[in-house]
Amino acid sequence: MTDTTSAPSGKRPTRATDDLVRASLKRRNRKQVMIQALGLAAIIFAIGMLGILIASLVTSGRYAFTQTHVEISVFVDPEEISEERLPRGGFRDVLAVAMGQYFPEVDLSDRAAARALTAILSDGAQFQLRDMVAADPTLIGQTVRLRVPVSDPYDQLNKGLIARDTPEDRRRINDAEVERFDRLVELGLVSRPLNWALVANADSRFPELAGLKGALVGSFWALLVCFLIAFPLGIGAAIYLEEFAPKNKFSDFIEVNINNLAAVPSVVFGLLALAVFIGWFGMPRSAPFVGGMTLALMTMPTIIIATRVALKAVPPSIREAALGVGASKHQVVFGHVLPLAMPGILTGTIIGLAQALGETAPLLLIGMNAFITSAASTPFDSATALPTQIFIWADSPERGFVSRTSAAILVLLAFLITMNAIAIYLRSKFARKW
Repeated sequence: MTDTTSAPSGKRPTRATDDLVRASLKRRNRKQVMIQALGLAAIIFAIGMLGILIASLVTSGRYAFTQTHVEISVFVDPEEISEERLPRGGFRDVLAVAMGQYFPEVDLSDRAAARALTAILSDGAQFQLRDMVAADPTLIGQTVRLRVPVSDPYDQLNKGLIARDTPEDRRRINDAEVERFDRLVELGLVSRPLNWALVANADSRFPELAGLKGALVGSFWALLVCFLIAFPLGIGAAIYLEEFAPKNKFSDFIEVNINNLAAVPSVVFGLLALAVFIGWFGMPRSAPFVGGMTLALMTMPTIIIATRVALKAVPPSIREAALGVGASKHQVVFGHVLPLAMPGILTGTIIGLAQALGETAPLLLIGMNAFITSAASTPFDSATALPTQIFIWADSPERGFVSRTSAAILVLLAFLITMNAIAIYLRSKFARKW
């Protein structure tokens, strides 16, 4: 007689049935362990790749957070600089004389030798001295202490990015220039403080003077315009589609297209802005106002989708209870449903704005990658943004912009992480459990 794999109802299973159940449980347990292992491996891999990215950025970008300075005594020679000639004057010649006191063997009458001395200082040193004297003309005829950044090759030398044992013909500075810098170090004139110019200065063609102020201000104006346009329009459209619009083919068509717009590449929105805002309406290129409108078009589908999901999460009993006590549809939505859905709406909005902050392609197409040396005072002034500033620096041939590119990426990541942290905080603090 053969064993059966099933037992009659009410009877104890046979041994064969028990063996089949145990084997099935072992297979399911093995599959479960395998799935858990694969999921854990994926998480470890993702964290590892993120760690490698952050480590590479920190390794390269940490040099940009400090800047080599030299402090020198400068005699503001009245023969070169006079109050009547301000803000013009021979500031470069005055700096050459100031540097010559530390290198008496250099003949300053030789223009090439004098330029070699002033080349240790950043090109902005003469403008820093000019601004100082223009602000206080009584300094003319006096000796002042001036602390200025050194030029990029000497900054890299001090940071160890230019190896001293590299053959002279393969270095940006020769042995004589290295010896001059070492003499300044021996005299205690060289320091390496925090580089506040990284966030206090606008862009410059000199790496030691370049900063992110213009990009930060430009991103602020663009995000402000984006928020003022996308937030009310996105929420209004979501409320209408979810609460008031009749369910027909037209509303289904709109919903499908909103979902499709959320997946459209951002470069398409840039092309649209280039053709419509700049081509048809003649709006200014490189303006944060146009950039904000472009980002609003890109962000609005995300806000609409997030708002509709938040509205759907409100239990129907809230609506039914409000309608039961005589509230109108308008009162139900704006007095009961919308306040309860607001945490989810704010979370989706912040995530959408964080995505807009990191977009580069649409801003490049409308010209927000121009060389701007001052921060925009209004949304209609020319400006750059953080992503486009990173693009500009990454494309620069100057070696000093490499570390500044990584530092700018770290600043951008800090803003993105902060915005996402705020979204998580709002979601956890104001979330309601039903």
